[in-house]
Amino acid sequence: MKERENQSVEWKESWQDEYLKWICGYANAYGGILYIGTDDDGNVVGIVNAKDLLERIPNKITDTMGIIADVNLLYEGELEYLQIVVDKYPSLISFRGKYYYRSGSTMREITGKELERALLKTQGRTWDGVPLPKLSVADLKQDAIQLFKEKAVKRGRLTNEEVSVEDTILMDNLHLIDEDGYLIKAAMLAFYKDPEKWVTGSYIKIGYFGKSDSDLVYQDEVHGPLIEQVDKTVDLVYTKYMKALIAYEGIQRVEQFMFHKDAFREILLNAIVHKDYSSCNPIQISVYEDKIYIWNDGEMPPNLDSTDKLFMKHSSKPYNPKLANIFFKSGMIEAWGRGFEKIKEACGLYDGPLPEYEINESGIMVLCKACDRYLALLRDDGQHHGQSDQESDHDNDQDIMEQIIVFCKEPKSASEIMQQFNLERSYFRRHYLDKMLLTGKLKRTEPEKPKSKKQKYYS
Repeated sequence: MKERENQSVEWKESWQDEYLKWICGYANAYGGILYIGTDDDGNVVGIVNAKDLLERIPNKITDTMGIIADVNLLYEGELEYLQIVVDKYPSLISFRGKYYYRSGSTMREITGKELERALLKTQGRTWDGVPLPKLSVADLKQDAIQLFKEKAVKRGRLTNEEVSVEDTILMDNLHLIDEDGYLIKAAMLAFYKDPEKWVTGSYIKIGYFGKSDSDLVYQDEVHGPLIEQVDKTVDLVYTKYMKALIAYEGIQRVEQFMFHKDAFREILLNAIVHKDYSSCNPIQISVYEDKIYIWNDGEMPPNLDSTDKLFMKHSSKPYNPKLANIFFKSGMIEAWGRGFEKIKEACGLYDGPLPEYEINESGIMVLCKACDRYLALLRDDGQHHGQSDQESDHDNDQDIMEQIIVFCKEPKSASEIMQQFNLERSYFRRHYLDKMLLTGKLKRTEPEKPKSKKQKYYS
């Protein structure tokens, strides 16, 4: 055989009904070919019951999955072997009540939120496009709708004539009412007075931290319609949480923040439109003396998995397209993925570093470091603590590591460890988990699947 084994080609020496899962996985992925009667190197070894399988396999596929696959009898010399060709199906296919997906060289079951998203995708829907039959336009907050109208007109995204209509017509024009006349989740999140009534965690949590991640000095929460949360959060962070230091340009007194407000606003808006709201976790903003972390339980498109790629030219593929359209029409976000260009431009005004993105199965963490100008003022102001603090933090890290080892005598998830020791996600991974895995102080329960959501750790 000339065809090599890859993500769409599989070689098997003999038929087993277990391989029906492979066929299901191919149908749900990109299609594929399964050869029966070949060894692991693709050499034809033949099968003795080829003609019998030629009749049985198509029936098994149809009976268990309701689909049709081409099963072909092939020859190499006197050896007979089978080729099973599976097409990609537009609807999600199940095998004995379970859904499988071919990813790379592995076959895995689709469950939970991933299954929900896949089922919605086959219907041409996204999570934020799901209707809410018990929600009416009259339930929406008028102040939130008015704020949207003002912003949309001010930014030129809509005209006065387009916003001077009944709320029901406005919602319909924004594609926030489905074909059955129901408002969808995006409308609820953006305009309902208390979206947490429908979706837990639809708010933003802010905390100021001292010398360590466990040193929470004070905190706030921002609730209400998402369209209102943005300005409230930015104002709160830049008045209460972020200290403006004073610089002088000649005789002019200038306030210097550690990170440009416009860049922070864009990052916050990205967090809102890319968040996985079904996770029920709030957006979390952790402010320190010289940096800010912004975390959301969301996803970016697979091709945008690093800071470098995000700041290159790319298309816009928001996780919540209906919600993103609301913010676009309000003038708060840009189309065509230009938000990252705006972040870059704003950071350039401070001669500051670009934010660093960490994207993994735990969500999206953004680190915004203070610009050099701010750090210099911080040192001059006598507020920047040096080596002694670092040594103290190092000693504290060692103590916590020892406590984690004791706590993980029985396997624990990352969330359980973070909750037990009141640790922020990125800091926990960077200062504890990665180091302890590397040194063998902690081990994974599923070492072959390091990103598994069922992953636990033990000492």
